[in-house]
Amino acid sequence: MSVKVEVIEGGVPHNNILIAGLVGTLVCIYLTYLNVLTGTELFSFFGGLAVVTALIWGSHTIKVLCSYGIGTGVPSAGMIAFGSGVIAMLLATRFGIMAPVVALVLAAVIGFILGYVSNNILNMKIPAMVQALTEMAIVGALTLMGFAALITGGFTFAGLTSGSISVMGMILPSYQASFIGGGLIAVAFLLGAIAIQHPFNATLGPGWKQDRMLMLTAECGFLSMIVAAVISFALINAVAALIALIVGIFGWIYTYQQYMEMSKRDAAAWLDAKPIPEVEGH
Repeated sequence: MSVKVEVIEGGVPHNNILIAGLVGTLVCIYLTYLNVLTGTELFSFFGGLAVVTALIWGSHTIKVLCSYGIGTGVPSAGMIAFGSGVIAMLLATRFGIMAPVVALVLAAVIGFILGYVSNNILNMKIPAMVQALTEMAIVGALTLMGFAALITGGFTFAGLTSGSISVMGMILPSYQASFIGGGLIAVAFLLGAIAIQHPFNATLGPGWKQDRMLMLTAECGFLSMIVAAVISFALINAVAALIALIVGIFGWIYTYQQYMEMSKRDAAAWLDAKPIPEVEGH
């Protein structure tokens, strides 16, 4: 049995964040398909924006789930999101332009099963568990797909498994020089898993504010986008990678400044807080 020890007061309702996050992430991922339509890689940066959007939604889902007194489960929530999401993402890449939608459906099924097992077999009995794990599986799948689009310029299986290397002036195909073959999917996994669970861990407590946590999530997302953009120089043309890097840097600077302002705001509100008195013998 679990006791709900914390609630979300005020702010934006979670369902609104869910809808905005889902729609925004899908739109950004599909905007990377402009690379195929235009024959360029200039729109790869939309994959990074998809990552940021999905992480904002996912971090709030973790907040909802962990409001039921399972704060120590925050890191594992991030891992299960991407552990289940990577399965759906890899399977979905075989469906071409429909890959993002297929990833959403597959991840929802996987997340629902995990939530059902957690509540009814492991007997956790947490009211928000099934919906939360379903959402986080979707977030994990779409975040990884966003990283893939950012780093490779696309989200189809062929694009994630094919690469090329230069040998004595000749360009040769190489599986190792790809998102999956080169192990970059593992890097994306960790970048996303850390970014999704850190914001709630860093802002929880009596002074928790929704806008501060979500701003920190955006900051972590853009920081991850910077790393992914640097990696993308190896797989896409330099101009496209540079655009993604610039977008990531400017996004990170803005969100970092905003987060610091919100931190100062909330810290000032607690200046008169008194320490908890110590009672002898207790």
